[in-house]
Amino acid sequence: MNHDRDDETNLERRQELLHDEEAFRLDQEEKRLRSARRSNTLNWIINSIFGLAGIVQILLVMRFLLRLFGANPQNQFAQLINHLSAPFIAPFSTLFISPASSGGANIFDVNIVIAIVAYALLSYTLHGYNLHFFLKSL
Repeated sequence: MNHDRDDETNLERRQELLHDEEAFRLDQEEKRLRSARRSNTLNWIINSIFGLAGIVQILLVMRFLLRLFGANPQNQFAQLINHLSAPFIAPFSTLFISPASSGGANIFDVNIVIAIVAYALLSYTLHGYNLHFFLKSL
């Protein structure tokens, strides 16, 4: 009778250990899933920052090239590029006086170059900040 009682106690102990082990595995899996979700969110934020910064930089480079090569400001494409990039060049528009070649048709707009560099630095800074924040939260 004592032997049966020991077997029953051992069985209960094994079941308890299996339950604890399963709870530990479940907890580890939940931690892994939280980390994966955080990582996916961070990747989405970083990709969004670089995507938006890339679009802004493409618009600014196109505006720079159109001004450098003396594109007709009455052309619809030139107007579209100028209209879309205007909000991004506005903080830099009066920073420097841009040199113009004969007749003022070809303009090397230094302000646009500075805006391109500033937005690139801003996007990399935001990327570094997000990465630091993510690593700190781990």
